[in-house]
Amino acid sequence: MTRLPPATSLALIPIFALLPHSPAAAQVLTAQYDNARTGATLHEITLTPANVNAAHFGKIFSFAVDGDVYAQPLYLAGVEIPGKGTHSVIFIATEHDSVYAFDAEGAASGPLWHVSFLNSGVGIGTVPARDVACPFIAPEIGITPTPAIDLQTGTLYVLARTKEGGGAFSSGRYAQKLHALAITTGAEKFGGPVEIKASVKGRGASHAEVAFEPLRELPRAALLLANGQVYLTWGSSCDVGPYHGWVMPYDARTLAQTAVFNASPDAEESGIWQSDNGPAADEEGNVYAATGNGKFTAAANGRDYGDSLLKLSLANRSLNVLDYFTPSNEKALNREDDDLGSGGPLLLPRQPGAPFGLVLVGGKDGSLYVLDRGHLGKFQESSNSHAVQVIRFRDGIYSAPAYWNGHVYILASGDYLSAFPLDHGRLSARPDAMSDRRFGNPGATPAISANGTRNGIVWLIETKTWNGADRPAVLRAYDAANVARELYNSEQNSARDQVGLTLRFTIPTVVDGRVYVDAKHRVDVYGLLPSH
Repeated sequence: MTRLPPATSLALIPIFALLPHSPAAAQVLTAQYDNARTGATLHEITLTPANVNAAHFGKIFSFAVDGDVYAQPLYLAGVEIPGKGTHSVIFIATEHDSVYAFDAEGAASGPLWHVSFLNSGVGIGTVPARDVACPFIAPEIGITPTPAIDLQTGTLYVLARTKEGGGAFSSGRYAQKLHALAITTGAEKFGGPVEIKASVKGRGASHAEVAFEPLRELPRAALLLANGQVYLTWGSSCDVGPYHGWVMPYDARTLAQTAVFNASPDAEESGIWQSDNGPAADEEGNVYAATGNGKFTAAANGRDYGDSLLKLSLANRSLNVLDYFTPSNEKALNREDDDLGSGGPLLLPRQPGAPFGLVLVGGKDGSLYVLDRGHLGKFQESSNSHAVQVIRFRDGIYSAPAYWNGHVYILASGDYLSAFPLDHGRLSARPDAMSDRRFGNPGATPAISANGTRNGIVWLIETKTWNGADRPAVLRAYDAANVARELYNSEQNSARDQVGLTLRFTIPTVVDGRVYVDAKHRVDVYGLLPSH
């Protein structure tokens, strides 16, 4: 069945109930399942390596929406929707500045609610791709980063871009706003939305103030909700300047801006984009984010952190760099456009005998850095001995690794899906299993479903190069115990299972026996076929 969007937004009605929800139940509140960005859900009891195959598993329905879907869908069971009963809900955000709440099982004939941030009557529209001079997200830019849900308050946080005003005598203005929506109705909460505004003092030649520029700053990395703060980050559109890497936390209950961090206040660039993966947070609430190209001056008492993994701490309304890691060849990375920040961070569980866990991050030059979270090592010009390990891949890493059951799973560009055992705080130098096919650019960020330590499946969406011709995405599933064994792909029975037209960097959401796959103007839903 296909769920068509309504012609206009549903009227918003007051919230009268929030849901109690078991923390052990399956839910997807943030990108990659958790703030460590492990990419693994451990509550999947329906889908197993025994039944995920073309005979028993396939596409069961689709949700049609009004724009392209880059954000990973989020999920909650047991949501009481006023006047519509209790539902398992899938939340979908689009580049047409819409947020939808659908019955996740396809039981309703349309959205449970739908909110649009556009208003043609007063000239509020999406940002045209031509305005940002970049074809990466086209034809319009609205909501790109994956939202986040606060279960305690029943709030969905969304960062949206709009172009406002304009016409015969005005070019209009660009705005970015943080919205806090009730998960039951889509109604705005906490006095939202709030417009993003910020500035920092620079020490460049002009000693000028560096202001946040809503047209040039592109949010791609997912939102992070940690310690009562909603963290937002920004990079660029096609390196069209001027732009900077920004990190801004907002109070989750008041939407007040708590702090502002700029990764290049005395230069430019150092954007945070991470191939749409989220910044991570550890047990103490420290935030890890990777920057891309830009000048690096921190080792010489400067404030610019190009091509670095940052460990940030919020204290006294300030975001401080507690530690950082910068590769020894940062000058070459910057010169050759080999962003470290093309990959997202993964925080691994603490290993026996180790006071701190590891953090993994990769970049465009194909290096995966295994780092000690307690001592990232800062910068050494002579070598990368400040890293625990450096593992090289054939091509760039435009993804984040995933972790499950003592293994790290990664798919770099132009490479094979690989599973690396983790033992005593180190990854094996070589994978113990690899897929039987080599993937193209950009690789993919895996998602893993499992029932605890059993029945692990590695899922991924095969997409395309940024300038490749439109073609369907491909959903693939591999046995996590041996990724050389492909269980299923959506082209095995393409007449039944083919995915919609692909978008770059998308990640499947696997939850409660279904797999949700982003595409152009739709989300396709996969599960066990009705006869099974």
